[in-house]
Amino acid sequence: MSQPIEETETRQVEALKKWATIGYALQAVSFIVGISYIAALIVAYLKLPEARGTWLESHYLWQIRTFWYSLLWGVLGGISLMWLAGYMILIADMIWMVYRIVVGWVRLSENKSAYIQSPPVGGS
Repeated sequence: MSQPIEETETRQVEALKKWATIGYALQAVSFIVGISYIAALIVAYLKLPEARGTWLESHYLWQIRTFWYSLLWGVLGGISLMWLAGYMILIADMIWMVYRIVVGWVRLSENKSAYIQSPPVGGS
């Protein structure tokens, strides 16, 4: 009787992995079509409850944090554009976003948590 439960769990993990992949793809496409970044955030928030307690939870948290921190640094960079620091902040923000998308996607493809260590408990 345990076989159907294992199959259901495997299918659920595969579906969550597919949605995490879509999230990373939407984040990557956002460099061309900005609105896809918001779509990636929505997907991550919608799938996070289903992923609770699995290694895939870390990928949804990773995507959510990538969005909010990049938005924060993007706004700060935009505000300070009249100074050279604004350009530096925006460039650093873009490099950081690329890093987060690539590292997350690679770790997902290896069936590993997005974080080398577990993320903080209860954080998003």
